[in-house]
Amino acid sequence: MQLSIGRRADCVLVATSSRQGAGSSDLTSLRGVGPGLLRRLEKLDILKVEDLLFHLPMRYEDRTRVLPMGSLVPGKRAVIEGEIQLTEVSFRGRRMLLTSIADGTGSVTLRFFHFSRAQQEGLKRGRRLRCYGEIRAGRGGLEIVHPEYRLLKDDDAAQVEETLTPVYPATEGLQQARLRNLTDQALARLASDGVSEWLPAEVLARLKLPSLAEALAYVHRPPPDARLDLLEERRHPSQRRLAFEELLAHHLSLRRLRERMRKDAACPVSGHRHLLEKFTEALPFSLTAAQQRVVADIRADLAREHPMMRLVQGDVGSGKTVVAALAALAVVGSGGQVGIMAPTELLAEQHLKSFCQWLEPLGLNVVLLTGRLPAAARRTALSAIADGTADVVVGTHALFQESVAFANLALVIVDEQHRFGVHQRLALREKGRSGEVFPHQLVMTATPIPRTLAMTAYADLDVSIIDELPPGRTPVTTATIPESRRAELVARVQEACANGQQAYWVCPLIEESEVLEAQAAEEAYAMLEAALEGLRVGLVHGRMKPAERDLVMQAFKRGEVNLLVATTVIEVGVDVPNAALMVIENAERMGLAQLHQLRGRVGRGHAASSCVLIYRSPLSRAARHRLKVMRETNDGFVIAEEDLKLRGAGEVLGTRQTGIMQMRVADLVRDADLLGGIQEAARIIFRQYPAQVTPLVNRWIGQGSRYGRV
Repeated sequence: MQLSIGRRADCVLVATSSRQGAGSSDLTSLRGVGPGLLRRLEKLDILKVEDLLFHLPMRYEDRTRVLPMGSLVPGKRAVIEGEIQLTEVSFRGRRMLLTSIADGTGSVTLRFFHFSRAQQEGLKRGRRLRCYGEIRAGRGGLEIVHPEYRLLKDDDAAQVEETLTPVYPATEGLQQARLRNLTDQALARLASDGVSEWLPAEVLARLKLPSLAEALAYVHRPPPDARLDLLEERRHPSQRRLAFEELLAHHLSLRRLRERMRKDAACPVSGHRHLLEKFTEALPFSLTAAQQRVVADIRADLAREHPMMRLVQGDVGSGKTVVAALAALAVVGSGGQVGIMAPTELLAEQHLKSFCQWLEPLGLNVVLLTGRLPAAARRTALSAIADGTADVVVGTHALFQESVAFANLALVIVDEQHRFGVHQRLALREKGRSGEVFPHQLVMTATPIPRTLAMTAYADLDVSIIDELPPGRTPVTTATIPESRRAELVARVQEACANGQQAYWVCPLIEESEVLEAQAAEEAYAMLEAALEGLRVGLVHGRMKPAERDLVMQAFKRGEVNLLVATTVIEVGVDVPNAALMVIENAERMGLAQLHQLRGRVGRGHAASSCVLIYRSPLSRAARHRLKVMRETNDGFVIAEEDLKLRGAGEVLGTRQTGIMQMRVADLVRDADLLGGIQEAARIIFRQYPAQVTPLVNRWIGQGSRYGRV
């Protein structure tokens, strides 16, 4: 199945999740696989025999030896074997079946809450059985609740498992025993037919990695002496071999997308020197050296005959918007249109104000397009976009809706890239396609992306970093206090505002919630307005009408409001230099990146600024660590690295990102040391073995996780 992105059929998302490779075959060729089992396997993304080999265990159980009952320890899982001493139905609070077994060194009670009459009759005194489960300390001694077990015949010397027992991700109606049986059959075929090895021998030798067949056989059926600690930590060489190949597949898919796009044509942009000079002369500040360096990168990209694909990273307040405005001016001065896509309407409105303030005095027309525009305003905007009278179009995801037609879209600027997926960025790119000519792309983020993520998640983009704050920005001092000291903080706000400063008071919710014990903005507003006599208190949140919210924000910016109570709608895009105090309620509930963004709203003037994080006890270990990091550093990249360790790549990038969070074996934090070897392996494969790129990507990702023209 193919789904068009945008309006053109040649930019598609291939929705199959197939991972093709040599030696794969139909699942129905396996014993016991019928239509019902096929449907259950499909839920696990298992579509053919080879997929079973890449459906990897979550953990392992040691069933390779029978332990004496006298040596058992509560909390551990074990295989035991003994003779049934007694089986009875008990009614201690609820009906249950109790079976006591002994082996001469001790005894264990087996407890079943769900059982049949046949099961009860089968567990007769004198019979022998072997069972497996977690040992618990019960009232009358050790016990196992609902163990796996099998009855033994008198002459049955049943052997123990020869390997560690894998536990696989499963789904309803598909038990572990069935998955192990299917994997056994797949491994038998692996032993006889092999599996396609797409990594060059020189790469395996250089990194001292086992072959794919060896790695798969080991992780599915580890020997009894395997290092269980390494396996559980996913650090065994066989798991690292698979993680390497998976990370390489993701990297190759984006590199391939990059190479394809680099072959596309774009209109070179020379800019309009008069416009650029007039703009910079009117700015009330000078560009930092970092801004000038990034602008030079962008200007060089725009001058080429192939589309620019550049990511600009910059910490809070580093001046990315001015850099974007200079890029937009260069394109508009050459006769093209610019589309600026923001993740929220509030941020789009903030960008609209900045671009109108800067560009309208130069005679340029800036237009807003969001989903909430009134019908008449929307028609006017669409008309201006279509006939080219709109030079710069600022909007949300509404920009790439089917009804939007640009006259000459030459530059796409995407702000806060991590909140969009690759497909959305490429859909907007398609809007500017004219035949085989594509627009340039500039992607910006105020959330610093750790190097480990940038190398993997943004391998299709060149990266520039604005690593310098404008002059006059003062470091923000951060403190944490328990909510029991809120009254002291109210007094501090009173003092700061009496001295002519302004303050923010941020709450995570709009209204009181019975589910989340969080201070609501409306409740805080009422409390603070009553407590701070003589001060003007304002309230903004995401459910207010934009015009109403704008009135409050403008009053705060003009200094007519002393204290602004807000939800996290003020996270980005708000610039009030006189605001020197930030208070954040329930800070323990927020992530590091969000706390850092909010803190960036203060420290924009010359006055010493503070951020106070109010927390509710007891704190979890992770929450305590987040607050400690916020106290100790203002460096966005340090915070981003810590955020990555705490939350993982999927959360940091956003759930709609490029497929990074769908990894089965690899972890970008744990396996960061592999990335250097991955870049080198990618160069070798692209240069010497280009035919192996597609099967490698399809094996791990399928065709549904990457976007581009086909």
